[in-house]
Amino acid sequence: MPRECFAGGQLELLTTEEVETIHASSLRILEEIGVKVPLAEALDIYTAGGALVDRDSAVVRIPASLVEQVLSRAPSEILLCGRDEANDLQLAGKNVFAGTGGAEVKVLDLDTGQLRQAVLKDVADIARLVDALEHIDYYIRPVEAQDVPLQKLDLNKYYAALCNTTKHVMGNVYFREKVAEVIELAAVLTGGVQELIKRPIVSFITSWMLGTLTANPEVTANLIEIASRGMPVALSSVSILGLTSPVTMAGNLALTHAEQMAGIALCQLVNPGTPVIYGGCPGVIDIRSMAFCPGSIERSILNTAISQFSRRIGVPNYNFAGGTDAKIPDIQTGYEKAFGICMAALAGSNYIHHAAGRIKDGVAYEQYVIDNEIIGMAKRALKGIRVTEDTLALEAIRSVKHGGSFIDHEHTLEHYRDEFFFPRIADRKSWDKWESSGSLDARERARREARRILQNHRPQPIPESCDAQIRKRFEIVF
Repeated sequence: MPRECFAGGQLELLTTEEVETIHASSLRILEEIGVKVPLAEALDIYTAGGALVDRDSAVVRIPASLVEQVLSRAPSEILLCGRDEANDLQLAGKNVFAGTGGAEVKVLDLDTGQLRQAVLKDVADIARLVDALEHIDYYIRPVEAQDVPLQKLDLNKYYAALCNTTKHVMGNVYFREKVAEVIELAAVLTGGVQELIKRPIVSFITSWMLGTLTANPEVTANLIEIASRGMPVALSSVSILGLTSPVTMAGNLALTHAEQMAGIALCQLVNPGTPVIYGGCPGVIDIRSMAFCPGSIERSILNTAISQFSRRIGVPNYNFAGGTDAKIPDIQTGYEKAFGICMAALAGSNYIHHAAGRIKDGVAYEQYVIDNEIIGMAKRALKGIRVTEDTLALEAIRSVKHGGSFIDHEHTLEHYRDEFFFPRIADRKSWDKWESSGSLDARERARREARRILQNHRPQPIPESCDAQIRKRFEIVF
C-alpha cells in the first residue's frame, strides 16, 4: 500500500477567471516574446516540433496552439516510488505530499550548534533521520557534500541517500553523463531499467532557468537526457519578484507559468509522455536590501497560488514551502514555516519541497524533527471534519445525557485516534511538570529526539548482493 494520501484544494487564492487571465498572458509571453534557450540541441528540438526559432538570438517563440497541443502529452499523474512500496507517492489532482529540499552547503551541527560545511555523511545521516520521521514523505538530497569531488558527487549522493532511506529519493546531477549512471545504479535495486521506469525509486530536479526567460544551457542538456530516458523530472524555476520577474505578483505568476510551459513542452517534444513535474517556485527579495527572503509571506502567497496553474494544464506540481529567514531553529522558523506549509498544503500542492529541515543558510538536524510535526499538523488540517451518522454521535449524546462525561465512553475510545493529532515535540504538560522535567524548550527537545533517532534507527538495508554489484561498477566513496 502507498503512503496515506491527504487531499488539499480547500484554499484557492485566485478565481477561475483570474487563473484564465494569467494563463492567457503566459501564452502571449511565449508567442510574442519567447524564451531564450542557448543550446543548439534544444533549438533543433523546438524547431522540429513546430516552434518559431531565431537561431541568431536563440529565442524560441511557441504559438499558443502548439503549447496546448504539446502539453496534452504530459501525464496528469506521476508515480514516485520508495524502495519500500509503503512509501510510494501518487502525484495527482490535489494529493499533498511534503518532504525535504535544498542544495545547501552548510549544516548546523547537532552537537556544537555551529554552522559547518556539509559532508557526505550528512546526506546519509539526514536520510536516516527522515526515514524515521513519519510525516515527511520523501527525501530530496538537502545538502551538497563539500568533501567529495564534483565529478564523483552525483552518483555518491544518490547512493548515500538510497542506502539510508526507503522513501523516494530525488536530486540533481551536474554532468549529463551522470544521468545514465544514476539510472544504472537505481536499476540494480529494482531489477533492471525497465522495472525502474515502472517503479522509479529515484527522480531528478533540473533548475533550468538561468535568468528571466533564459534557460541554463548545461541544465537544459541534462533535462533533455533525463526526458529521453523517460525518468520523472521536476522542472524547477525561481522567478524572483522585482528581480527576475515583475514586482507584481500577477506578473510573476504569468512569467513563471510561461517558463514552466516552455520547459514542459521541450520534455514532451523530446519524449512524449515524459513524467515531468511542474516546478514553479516563485521567489522574493527584500526590495530595500536585495536580500533573498524564503520565509516572506509574499513567497508563501505566490507558492500557494502557483499550484492552480499546474492544475490548469493538468500536470502535477512541485513547489516551495517551509522556507525561513531565521538563522537557527527558533520562534521565527516556527511561524514562517507553519504558515507556508499549511497554505501550500491547503492549496493542494502535490510535492512540497523544502518543507523540512531548512534554515536561512543551511539545514539543521533538529529542524527536521520540528518540521515533521508541522507537516503532521498540516496533514491533520487537510483531513478536516468528518461528518457521518457515526461522527455526529447522536446515540453517544443520548446515552451520556445531561452533565455526563464522554471520556470513558465507547464512542470516544473508537474515534479519538482519528480525531486527534498527537505531537511528539510540542509540550502539553503543566508548568510544574514541565519545570520538573528540565524546563526544555522545543529546540532542545527536538535535538534530543534527533540524537535518539540517529543512535537507534536502522533503515532497511539494500541487499548485500546489490551493494557489491554497485561497488564493483562504480567508484563509491561512502
